[in-house]
Amino acid sequence: MKQPAWKRFSSYFVDIQLETGSSDLNPYLELCLRKGRYCLTTPNAIYSYADLYDNFTRTFRKVNLDGMAINDVLILGFGLGSIPFMLEKVFRKNYRYVGVERDEVIALWASQYVLPELKSPVELQMADAWMFVETCSETFDLIVMDIFVDDIIPEEFEEVEFLEDLKALLNPDGLLLYNRLAAQPEDRRLTGDFFENNFKKVFPGATYLDVMGNWMLKNY
Repeated sequence: MKQPAWKRFSSYFVDIQLETGSSDLNPYLELCLRKGRYCLTTPNAIYSYADLYDNFTRTFRKVNLDGMAINDVLILGFGLGSIPFMLEKVFRKNYRYVGVERDEVIALWASQYVLPELKSPVELQMADAWMFVETCSETFDLIVMDIFVDDIIPEEFEEVEFLEDLKALLNPDGLLLYNRLAAQPEDRRLTGDFFENNFKKVFPGATYLDVMGNWMLKNY
């Protein structure tokens, strides 16, 4: 849904609320225009913010996208589609995307507001990511794990079994990016424990990027 120029200009000075809603997963969701971009928030977290979704912008600047043979991308926790937006508009990449988003309100807003602005092919699946990964027969060159309910990652997405299923969906030399909070000492402790005790059990050569408030765990 294209916004008029005056709205985009005004949003550099004050947020312009476009939608509010609630769902079974998220009691309160707000979509606003902020600095000319669609921004999706809950009371405690930013779910999507176009190319200013900084943890991923910083990540993609640090990894060598040009040196990777990426065609097919899976995004778990699609949100409004910040990842395909920034990869297309900022990094000039032409990939094919499968996005999985369980929240029906978020999926609707993504379809109405962001997807019409993209040229990249995007298949948006409204589904539970755990079940999708369990049953998916396709493989991908890049998998992005970005699932939060507010600011919490549900426990089932931290289990070794889920990580093994993710590994099975990666093509040889494929890249997995797993977004974790690391802003507060307790966040860093929990993320460090998960990285050492679960993530590296499935991906022994794993590393991570510290992207200012988040750790982006990588399978190599």
